[in-house]
Amino acid sequence: MRVSRSAQALTLSIVLAASPLLAWAADASSQVITADEVNWGYLNPLRGKNSPGAANLWGDRTKDTATGMLVRFNKGFASPPHIHNISYRGIVIEGLMHNDDPSAEKMWMPAGSFWTQPAGENHITAANGENNLIYLEIDAGPYLVQPSDKHFDNGERPVNLHQSNLVWLNDGDLKPIQGQQAEITQLWGSHEPGALNGTMVRLAPGYSGTIGTDASEFRGVVIQGDVAYRSSDLKAGKTLKAGSYFASSGGFEHAVSAADDGAIIYIRTNGRYELVTNQ
Repeated sequence: MRVSRSAQALTLSIVLAASPLLAWAADASSQVITADEVNWGYLNPLRGKNSPGAANLWGDRTKDTATGMLVRFNKGFASPPHIHNISYRGIVIEGLMHNDDPSAEKMWMPAGSFWTQPAGENHITAANGENNLIYLEIDAGPYLVQPSDKHFDNGERPVNLHQSNLVWLNDGDLKPIQGQQAEITQLWGSHEPGALNGTMVRLAPGYSGTIGTDASEFRGVVIQGDVAYRSSDLKAGKTLKAGSYFASSGGFEHAVSAADDGAIIYIRTNGRYELVTNQ
């Protein structure tokens, strides 16, 4: 769905790379997966039912490739100390999560919180909500769980960012346009042209607009709220609940509307995107 330049729209450009105006190509593609359509398995198949559930949204966690997945935990889950062979990022969708050194005091992170786990670092993961769901992302695979005695220092340092510590920037902070009703927070990545980065966009209750992009990689995961979604690739719109996924490659427009509680969408991209608010 190509972006229309309507005089009735307000535009907020969220620039994550120094690049010219978005170029809308004809050879675009897209994908949408609702939270009800994912196929669940186990994050650590060797532990079977004692392992958290896992479902790929994109990529394949068992192969040497970048992957984004959903992971769900039962209330009271607490892993033994362990390491991973690769680094990962996590965003809490539902429940309360703790991820830190085995001796660290519990800091329960609610929905909207973000953390990173460096490869090789000894840690535990625990869950304390009635229902606990996260989005987990890796830049390379496969995703493996290994014993603590194989720990190593890869030079990275962990981040535990409680939802209350996120800094949200609105249209007044980014560009002097009124009525935008959207905010953004930067989570990770580089502003260099073509570099990957991750942000979250918060849409006000009742928000209606579009996310336009010409990035070769653009992936969105609904973290909070219900989003009414439309695009030119769908014969009918879909309701994307928390845990749902949409993506595109090339010039494309994603039409999104937030319900009465608003919505938060995590975006991974190697380009830039625009929010265009309907009037």
